[in-house]
Amino acid sequence: MSATHIDVNAVDLAGLGAWMDAQGLPEGPITGLAPVPGGTQNVMARFERGGRPYILRRPPQHARAKSNEVLRREARVLAALRDTPVAAPRLVAAQTAEEPVFYLMEPVDGFNPSTGLPEPHASDPAIRHRMGLEAASALAELGRVDPGVLPGFGRPEGFLERQVPRWMRELNGYGELDGYPGPRIPGLAETAAWLEANRPASFTPGIMHGDYHFANLMFAHDGPRVAAIVDWEMCTIGDPLVDLGWLVAMWPQAAGLVPGLASPREIVDCYAALSDRDLSAIDWYAVMACFKLGIVLEGTHARAFAGKAPKDIGDLLHATTLSLFERAGHIMRDSIST
Repeated sequence: MSATHIDVNAVDLAGLGAWMDAQGLPEGPITGLAPVPGGTQNVMARFERGGRPYILRRPPQHARAKSNEVLRREARVLAALRDTPVAAPRLVAAQTAEEPVFYLMEPVDGFNPSTGLPEPHASDPAIRHRMGLEAASALAELGRVDPGVLPGFGRPEGFLERQVPRWMRELNGYGELDGYPGPRIPGLAETAAWLEANRPASFTPGIMHGDYHFANLMFAHDGPRVAAIVDWEMCTIGDPLVDLGWLVAMWPQAAGLVPGLASPREIVDCYAALSDRDLSAIDWYAVMACFKLGIVLEGTHARAFAGKAPKDIGDLLHATTLSLFERAGHIMRDSIST
């Protein structure tokens, strides 16, 4: 979950307490208000009241144009998933009728592996291997939820047909930025053509997380179980196999912080054993993940030319884009590696 620095004086504690009283939550003074570290998009803070801990998620002081709508969607998703087996943070209550939108959820008892491994994970290779399979299992659980719990959420009709044109328009739009010479991405046209030529003919709509990868998972402290899938702001109704493709395409290939993870092939096989979805086109979904993320990252490269992003970050992300399209080429030729 994204978070930004929080000025505790910016939180209206009296107003928050009164709102919580109206929700029938335990009364008392709000204590221990502290920021939850993370990214840069929204504010998250932890506090206690009436002997119960909470996480508050709200827009930053200077909200972006879509900050409130993003949180409104997140709160709706978490409310829909609250009574399902999906490993999502448990929503307590949400203020969505007025702005700023905010919500309260229960703290997750878990850790994010991108920041390092605690014990017993650090010293137990069997746990580390199983973490990958648990990531697949948690995703399969999400894929089993009836999308009817989110009526009118997303546009599943024509979802796959829209993907390549939508992201090519995004890429072409970068040309409006001053100084950007255009995309210099080897394999761009070939990848787009392959995706169009090999697009699955049909799919079963379901709930998609939209950004399902290792850094958006929290694992239980005592074993390999996924304690929570976080960052639901990209959630929609579409093809859940896009999430699986995203997971395997973004899967850590080197030892890194978590050596001994299950391989992408093992992850796909684990998902297949838990789902009745047709995985015969899984390579298409992995290539689509590389294609989409590569184009998204190229946007920062383009903004760097216009002085709207640091040049070193733009150069780094452009290099990542090139590696993603190179990986897409390998998948198109050789299928997902073992």
